[in-house]
Amino acid sequence: MVKRLVIAVIVLALVGGGLIGFNLFRDRMIEQVFANLPVQSLTVETVVAEPVTWQPVLNAIGTVNANQGVELTVESAGILREILFEPNTQVEEGQLLIRLDNVVQQADLEAARTQLELERANLTRQQELQSRGIATSATLEATQAAFRAAEAQVARAEAVADQREVRAPFEGTIGLLRVDLGQYVQPGTIIATLQDLDTMRVDFSLPEQSLPDLFIGQTLHLSSDDDQQTFEGQVSGIDPRVDPSSRLAAARGTVEPSDGTLTPGQFVRLRLDLPQEDGVIALDQTAVVSSLYGDFVYVVRPQEDDPDALAARQVFVETGRRSGGKIEIRDGVAAGDRIVISGQNRLSNNTPVVLADAQADDGVTE
Repeated sequence: MVKRLVIAVIVLALVGGGLIGFNLFRDRMIEQVFANLPVQSLTVETVVAEPVTWQPVLNAIGTVNANQGVELTVESAGILREILFEPNTQVEEGQLLIRLDNVVQQADLEAARTQLELERANLTRQQELQSRGIATSATLEATQAAFRAAEAQVARAEAVADQREVRAPFEGTIGLLRVDLGQYVQPGTIIATLQDLDTMRVDFSLPEQSLPDLFIGQTLHLSSDDDQQTFEGQVSGIDPRVDPSSRLAAARGTVEPSDGTLTPGQFVRLRLDLPQEDGVIALDQTAVVSSLYGDFVYVVRPQEDDPDALAARQVFVETGRRSGGKIEIRDGVAAGDRIVISGQNRLSNNTPVVLADAQADDGVTE
């Protein structure tokens, strides 16, 4: 009985060992087959890294405003009697735009002027009597004081009458009328807007690190949101204080003339060109791949075991400024390196590659 049990155990051990050995042999053979298979080379587009003249820029987003723009309001309450302008027309400085009911004010002004004429006649009479030695100095001084008081009353009445009118404070384009004829308006009621569209200003903000590169008179390039309209202006003002909450500094540019194509409140993109720099390594932004471990590029170099074949090497780089679709490479790439600019999503380190451009140089910098 024991003999049979021993024989069964030996048979099971031989069968199990044979199966394990077969599986190990099969896995080894599969690895050898795949290891001997030729690796398919991937076609990539490349560019040779070369020093270029770099044009650094400052980019910002701005809002267009009229150089002079106000909301016209009335200073006193009353009924609107006259509207003396047409909406969306050009008005001159000092032009009368509206007039409120001013019958009472004109009557007060006429009374003040009549009193002034009376006091002027009294003063002339007292001066004549004083010259003859008939009137006393006290009487003359009282008459002079009455005359000056009458002048003040006329000035006051004229000021009150002027408050019943609204005149254009400067030349510009007046907007839509916001009140109706015969309407009772309160002080501060907006009548219309007045904008000087000949000269426009652009308000924008830049990070505090950019302040040393900003100066008055600097050329400012503007473009509309769809880039179909471009304008040029100059930096006309820089706020000396940085906003502590946003760490941004406010600045202002002037565009003159605007030719009526810029509208107050419009959104624009701004670009300020800084001094050019020579000898900067810059690549297309598509050449740089970002990952959790940093930014890297693929550099095409000869394979270690076959100098006649090419492979893509993963090289981590230090990037810098961006401008016009280019990105500055501060470290990791040297002049003459051939960099992959498309097809990186199919690559890994040491992947065999073939250059897509037929005119690419056969020699690749190591």
